[in-house]
Amino acid sequence: MLTLIIIINKGDELMQESGEMYLETIYVLSKKNPNVRAIDVGNHMGFSKPSVSRALGILKEEDLVKVEADGSLKLTRKGSAKAKKIYERHVVLTEMLMSIGVDEKTASEDACRIEHYISDKTFNAIKAHQAEHKK
Repeated sequence: MLTLIIIINKGDELMQESGEMYLETIYVLSKKNPNVRAIDVGNHMGFSKPSVSRALGILKEEDLVKVEADGSLKLTRKGSAKAKKIYERHVVLTEMLMSIGVDEKTASEDACRIEHYISDKTFNAIKAHQAEHKK
C-alpha cells in the first residue's frame, strides 16, 4: 500500500513539473512574440502535437491558459503568476550555479530540473544570497 502512495505522489510531481514547463515555455515565447501558438510550444519543447494538445487541455481546465479566437495562447493571471515564478527560479538558479563554476549549458539544464522541486524557503535564501553577492 505504501508503494502505491509513493507512485501516485511521484506521478503528481511529474505532472506538476510538466505543466510548469509548458507555462514557462509559453511565458518565454510570449516575451519574443505575443502570438504564441501550440505549434510554437511543441517546436520549442520538442513535443508532438498530441502531447501539446493534451497538456494544454489540462492547463485550460486548471484556468492557467486560455486560447484566443485567433488560436494564440494566453496565460491567465493565475498561469502568468506561476510561469513568472518558475522563470525567476530558472534564472536565479542558473546564475547561482554559474557563479560556482558550472558552465552555462549545464547550469541551465540543472536549474530546469531543480526549479520544480526546491522549496520556497530554500529558493528565497539562494535568491537573497545571490543578491547580496551582486552588491
